[in-house]
Order: sequence, then structure tokens, then C-alpha cells
Amino acid sequence: MSGGALPAARRDWLPVLLVPALALLALPFIPSLPTWVTLTVAGLAMGMMIFIMASGLTLVFGLMDVMNFAHGAFISIGAYAAVSVLIPMKAMMQADSLATNLTAIAPAILAAMAVGGLLGWFFERVLIRPVYGDHLKQILVTMGGLIVAEQAIHVVWGPDIIPVPRPVSVGGAFTFGDIAVEKYRVLAVVVGLGVFATMALVLNRTRLGLLIRAGVENPEMVESLGYRIRRLFIGVFVAGSALAGLGGAMWAMYQETVFAGMGMQLMVLIFIVIIIGGMGSVTGCFIGALLVGLVANYTGFIAPKLALGSNILLMVLVLLWRPRGLYAIGKS
Repeated sequence: MSGGALPAARRDWLPVLLVPALALLALPFIPSLPTWVTLTVAGLAMGMMIFIMASGLTLVFGLMDVMNFAHGAFISIGAYAAVSVLIPMKAMMQADSLATNLTAIAPAILAAMAVGGLLGWFFERVLIRPVYGDHLKQILVTMGGLIVAEQAIHVVWGPDIIPVPRPVSVGGAFTFGDIAVEKYRVLAVVVGLGVFATMALVLNRTRLGLLIRAGVENPEMVESLGYRIRRLFIGVFVAGSALAGLGGAMWAMYQETVFAGMGMQLMVLIFIVIIIGGMGSVTGCFIGALLVGLVANYTGFIAPKLALGSNILLMVLVLLWRPRGLYAIGKS
């Protein structure tokens, strides 16, 4: 054999092509091009926010093999933490200045991520650590933690739905002729792309990412090289929980309301996205979230009665094609 370079791994582009294919497939069923553009951007924005919330959970499962149903609590409490910062700054949110709006949004986002990360650290230390390796106990314990956290929200913030002020600078819409695209949806797409790019960069281009991927495949080898894999796991869990807090804050401003059960409601979509993408795959999670967002918006417009089950049907079709998801991650 020659001593040349190893051949590059073949990239699987078929799942990536599903997103534009779905958009083009929906086009004939939409009465006008402006409506199709609006629905497409709305679907992408929804998908990006779901990806932000789901990415942390899929990373935790891929690295730590933990089924964390309490992830919804991190979303809800992150949203409430953001709202607790935004409401006192309502005047700054209503100012017609992007800089002033960002001055209010930035601490709210940081608060959501900090509270989500701190809550994740507590859950890992107290609830999840004793049940590593036992999926049934993980499901029972984390579901219990989710219920307790939801009741704690009622105690701290009350049972009523809280309206969330949206910044004036990202209110309204961009107009291009007959096409109108909400500014906040564009912001959601930009933030989602930023999160995905950062995760891809860290996982594929840094030493930390190399250790994380090695820890997925062979944690014993990583330990034998002198690295504290348990600390790495905790760091990933906290980061995933912080992303849930970020997604909760983004979703609260998207819906302009926040309530205790929002995280539990979103967990259905999050698990559908993770299953479609392939358990543990960040790229698969990203594509799955976009597909779920687009299907929800297209179906809601074309056939509202079918909207509720449309994403379950999408999951079934994907699993019939690829039973382990779009990008399956195997563990040795």
C-alpha cells in the first residue's frame, strides 16, 4: 500500500436536501408566492428555536446516555428568568432604538442561560447522577423533577400567564413588495444559525470537541489519558441546560407569553426532532428541527385539522426511510 493520505469520508447530503425539497413540495399548495415566503421564514424561525432547545438535550444524550425529561423545566424556568429581567425594563424595550432594546435583551438572555445552567447542574448532581446507566429510572426521576419544577414556578411566579414585552426594534415586519417577513423571525433564524455554527465549530475544530467526541466513543480511553471525563460530562450537561434556557427566552418573546407548562408542551416537539435527527446527532437535530418547523407551518395553513399530527407523521416517514434517524450516532 502507498503511504498517501486517507480518503476523505463521504458526506451524506440527502437529509440536507430534504429541507429545500419540502419547501418546494409545499409551493403548489400555497395560493401565492408572498404567502409561501412568509410561511417558509416562519417555519425556519420556529425550527431554529426548537433546535436551540433540543440541541442541548441531544448532546447530553449522545455523550452521557441520559434520558432527561426534566429538560422542559430548564426551558420554562429560563423563560421566567428572562421575563423577570425584561418586565422591569419595559420602557427600554419600548424605546425606538436597537441599542436600547439590546441593552434590555442581553441581560435577560444571560439570566435565562445562567439560571438554566445552574438548574441543570443541580439536577445532574442530585437527581441524575445516582441513576446513570438506568434509562427507566432516569425517565421516572426526571419526569418527577419536571413536575416539581413546574409547581415551584407556580409558587414563585404565580399560576397566571404572564405577557412578555417584545422589543420595538424587532417588532413589525420587513416588506419586499407583497412579501412581509416578521423581524423577530429573522432574528430567530440568525440566532439559531449562530448556535449551530458555534456547536459545529466547537465539536469539530477544537480540542474540547475532540475530547467530547472521544468520550462518546470510548470514555475509558479518555480517562486513561488523564482527562476527567466526569467533569467534561457535567460541563456538557450545564451547557445543554443553558441552551434550553436561551431557547425558552427566545420562545417566550416569540409567543409574547410565558406559563409554567410551556416546557412540558414543547418536549413533545423536542423529542420528535431528536428522534428524526438521530439520537445524539447535532446536525441531525438541526435538520430535524427545520423540517418540523416547516411542516407545522405549511400544514397549519393548508390543512389546519391535520396540523396536530403532521409532525408525528413526518417522524414515522423518516423512520421508515432511516430507522435510526437522519444521522444515527453509534456508540462502541
